[in-house]
Amino acid sequence: MPVRDAVFEDVEEICALIEEHAVYEEKHDLKLDRAEISGHLFGPEPKAWVLICTPPGRPGTVAGFAFCSWNFSTWEGRPGIWLDDLYVRPEHRRHGLGRELLDALRARTAGRVEWEMQAGNAKAEAFYAQLGAEPVPGWVRYRWRS
Repeated sequence: MPVRDAVFEDVEEICALIEEHAVYEEKHDLKLDRAEISGHLFGPEPKAWVLICTPPGRPGTVAGFAFCSWNFSTWEGRPGIWLDDLYVRPEHRRHGLGRELLDALRARTAGRVEWEMQAGNAKAEAFYAQLGAEPVPGWVRYRWRS
């Protein structure tokens, strides 16, 4: 299966993905504390969770991730998912892995899946539009409804 829940042993790879994404976005000085991230993801009171994707035919290779937390909409009266970070390594793009990650999130909630992106990212805008996600007026935020 190309998408799975992250486990404690994935912490180094998760942090590496976050740092790679930061470099991709021109933030070259981000260095994460692995122990701190581990506690937030796998400690006694986790604050977030991660999905990992692997390329077809290459088990054990981490191609990307979705870093998420639960939220709650008082207007809809149900929980949803806040997608804080979605990243697929450049060499694994254009194989549907981003879509696989987002489909896995969509399957986990009857509520909204929401995220933000940097303004002016035309490729991301086109990708999210293909999914049927809508920009939230006044924000560069998307909602994907079931």
